Amino acid sequence: MLRHGAVAAVMACRALAGVGLVVGAFLAVPVPAQEAVRAEVGRPLQAAQELIKARKYQEALARVRDADAVSNKTANESYLVERMRLAAASGAGDLGTAAKSFEAVAAKVAPADRLKMIESLADSCYRARDYAKSMQWSRRYFKEGGTSTTMRTLLIQSQYLVGDFAGAARELRVETEQAEKGGAVPGEDRLKLLVNATLKMNDTHGYVWALEQLVAYYPKKAYWVDLLARIQRKPTFSDRLTLDAYRLSLATDSMSTANDYMEMAQLSLQAGFPGEAKQVLDKGYAAGALGKGDQAERHKRLGDLVIKKVDEDKKTQSGNLADAGSARDGTALVNTGFGLIFSGDKARGLQLMERGMARGNMKRENDAKLHLGIAQLLAGQAAAAQATLKRVGGTDGTADLARLWLLFSKTRT
Repeated sequence: MLRHGAVAAVMACRALAGVGLVVGAFLAVPVPAQEAVRAEVGRPLQAAQELIKARKYQEALARVRDADAVSNKTANESYLVERMRLAAASGAGDLGTAAKSFEAVAAKVAPADRLKMIESLADSCYRARDYAKSMQWSRRYFKEGGTSTTMRTLLIQSQYLVGDFAGAARELRVETEQAEKGGAVPGEDRLKLLVNATLKMNDTHGYVWALEQLVAYYPKKAYWVDLLARIQRKPTFSDRLTLDAYRLSLATDSMSTANDYMEMAQLSLQAGFPGEAKQVLDKGYAAGALGKGDQAERHKRLGDLVIKKVDEDKKTQSGNLADAGSARDGTALVNTGFGLIFSGDKARGLQLMERGMARGNMKRENDAKLHLGIAQLLAGQAAAAQATLKRVGGTDGTADLARLWLLFSKTRT
């Protein structure tokens, strides 16, 4: 399973590194040409501006208060006082004062400049770990027409850190779907945050959807392991599909323990696919999982049995083909063809499987479609495999596995 601990905090730090907002954003907002400012107001404001540039925000606030103490200020003077107070208070971390000053000047600022101020306030709240306020300012930013992707990141992570996992997941899913529609690749960090948000909500459906996006774009072993385990833990997942789950695990290099290789090889033998069992053991030895430790002799015994079964299968192959050809339904043809795929005769194997599908009358047609899709993929026919896998139905795990094989096929094209 993915480790969820401090993922959000780490990602938040990365996002902040890209925000690049500074207190100077407030000072950069242009002031419309208006009436002159009296010296008793202008001098302390000028001093406050220099102190802000020197990052001496508390001293700057004191000078702003000096300017504010002047009686009978004009509307323009009051506007300049509040704007300077906004910059100084933001730098000082006095976000309550900064917010009041913003509201005092907002109506007099052009929309584009007002968005810059809101963006800076949201960032200041985030840096102060006031994620609830950061979330509020971020939402206001978008309500007033903002479109910054950086601000979208700030909103999502504020939602996550304040505990609004549903809101964060909703925004992240929309972000992911928009990226896909635009032909872009969703960021791995964004998808991992979506995984964590859905986990916090106990949203199994959303969690699996997010994991599927991860394996589609970032097909790492850890993601496949987690996803396959989730699928098999579904109450409706049938035990008869365990071998098919192992097949996907093997294809995605998600198997690691000796027991996995051993169990899959044994299931392959039981299903009548000794050629597949041999491939499984060969990969287990190549990966260094088999042939060592106190179970090495057991591994060898199974390997010897597999070789014996492969030889027996070759001897009975003609009879098996004849029996399959005369069967009333297509199941035997599909299974015989599937076995030939693992034995290396892919062209004849696919031909038999397609004959079996055409004959029909099968008890488990979705299983047969799933196996045909897997066979086509193993034979290098990705487009045909994808078309077949899309037609797999069922509520017992076949459709789930077909969807995952489909995702895997797209990482190979």
